[in-house]
Amino acid sequence: MTATIGIISSGRGENLRYILLAERDGYLPAQVKIVLADQPDAGALRIAQEFGVRHMYLDPAGRSREEYDQQLVSHLEGAGVDLVVLTGYMRILSPRFVRHYKNRILNIHPALLPSFRGLDAFSQALEHGVMWTGTTIHLVDEDVDHGPIIYQMPVPVKRNDTHESLKARIQRAEYRAYPRAIKMFIEGNPEVVGRKIVFENGAK
Repeated sequence: MTATIGIISSGRGENLRYILLAERDGYLPAQVKIVLADQPDAGALRIAQEFGVRHMYLDPAGRSREEYDQQLVSHLEGAGVDLVVLTGYMRILSPRFVRHYKNRILNIHPALLPSFRGLDAFSQALEHGVMWTGTTIHLVDEDVDHGPIIYQMPVPVKRNDTHESLKARIQRAEYRAYPRAIKMFIEGNPEVVGRKIVFENGAK
């Protein structure tokens, strides 16, 4: 099975780079068809151009969240997307968008959910003095950083870590984790059971 992916991003877009590399190398059974961004200088747009992927900046100014998300849907549907992948997308998706792509929106968060939801998970981990944090890829539901977990990769917190050093280590883990999670999701025939994802082949 090959999935058709639409990427939505706000920022640097480095996770997109590693997803596209995994696609190009044949590891990922998917094709990224379109990249959409809500910031004109989003790095994801530059990376999409570098890889020859259709990309577009959609200005949210003057639109309600629902109106903007309907614009996203129009472009995603036009590209034949069946799986939506968020890479550093900083807007909260409307319930209507989430329902339209129910159990077909993946997001990445820089912590081991359900710990440290919301903004600046790096500082939260340091403030709590945990010895391990990491990254989580999960399905998006109508609550923030809440949907069923697809895959997690732990990352140690070192005694002398700063915000920037911990952030850099988690980001390096993300580059490995996101392509793996997408591959698992596409190939594993997942079923959402309550708050859990059950894979047909037992992978988790």
